Amino acid sequence: MTRKVVLAYSGGLDTSVAIRWLQEERGYEVVALTIDLGNEKDLRTVESRAMEIGAVKAIVRDGKQPFIDYFAFPALMAGAVYEGQYLLATAIGRPLIAKMLVDVAREEGATAIAHGCTGKGNDQVRFDVSTQALAPDLEIVAPVREHRMSRDEQIEWAAERGVPVPATKESPYSTDENLWGRSIEAGVLEDPWAAPPEDVYAWTRSVADAPDAPREVEIGFEHGRPATLDGHEMDGVTLVQTLNQWAGEHGIGRTDLVEDRLIGIKSREIYEAPAAWTLHAAHEALEQLTLSKPQLRTKNSLRQEYADLIYNGLWFTAHHQDLAAYVQSTQRHVTGTVRMRLHKGQAVAVGKKSPRSLYSYQLATYDRGDQYDHNSALGFIKIWGLPVQQQARSQLLADGEQPFQLGTPEPQGDKGA
Repeated sequence: MTRKVVLAYSGGLDTSVAIRWLQEERGYEVVALTIDLGNEKDLRTVESRAMEIGAVKAIVRDGKQPFIDYFAFPALMAGAVYEGQYLLATAIGRPLIAKMLVDVAREEGATAIAHGCTGKGNDQVRFDVSTQALAPDLEIVAPVREHRMSRDEQIEWAAERGVPVPATKESPYSTDENLWGRSIEAGVLEDPWAAPPEDVYAWTRSVADAPDAPREVEIGFEHGRPATLDGHEMDGVTLVQTLNQWAGEHGIGRTDLVEDRLIGIKSREIYEAPAAWTLHAAHEALEQLTLSKPQLRTKNSLRQEYADLIYNGLWFTAHHQDLAAYVQSTQRHVTGTVRMRLHKGQAVAVGKKSPRSLYSYQLATYDRGDQYDHNSALGFIKIWGLPVQQQARSQLLADGEQPFQLGTPEPQGDKGA
């Protein structure tokens, strides 16, 4: 009985060669699955190429809406930013692709899934671990990781077998993109001293070429999720697409990061994420208005944990379920509107309002409308400072010492010791 494998098929060189390799080396019937996360490929050409190479079936699925609703927006609500600069566009798309691979494998009666990851990157971990969590019985095959052929060797291998592959001219960069962002690596970018050439960017203008006049946009949130743009209700995909265009025109969303890969090496990556960075800044501004001090502090302490979880391929875990439950709870009252100014590479919140705001003008103002009871501060300060006063009397100022003078040496302990 012939076995089936479902291959995550991009239409590029690696996965095109993988179709024939899986047939010849492993004896599989290959079902090619292409998932559209907003990377604007010619999906019909990709589909027909898979069939021409030898796939028994080519499937194209639209994943844009679930990607935004169930992956990108939850990461936004968590405030997840890897190493302070990466909004995880590629990383957050991988668990959805793994889920859809498993779903199609079940539909087609396949015994394995396959992907085109190398043995050097993060994505192999994300695909493999997600599949192990969702379908431990499925075999995982990674042709590029196993056969280790260079790009030139793959082209030669394909030519010998008459496998139609994309143009043989090697691009100077390796790119990946979806609605949430675009990543660029390799080529001259592998030298951290070299400034990124302007041709690496596709979604954002340079600051020098950005409009001189700023643009202000109003972003409405409901329970932490972006819901409106300039007062118009929009589905998540349309909202992100629109903001990518508007913010990109103003040069917003560029990142140049030497990041720590999961497998233990550092990698220089260039990212473009105009909509994601604008939404992130707006969401943070609204949280400042609607979350209490301990909520903000606790959430900020967990945001890196959430980002690491996404980056490290642990989306389908009990640990994520626990963190997601807390994040979801914090977003109950994160509803309101933020006015963002887009200008010369910066997305800045210049206005914010919420029906659930914790800000009180009557308490904050120094004008005549001030309703704060100033006398209450005396009792508060007395109680707050009581332990400080007691320790000073009993220890720090005992025996006439002056312990807080500039240049005082470190404490030597009790004199009688």
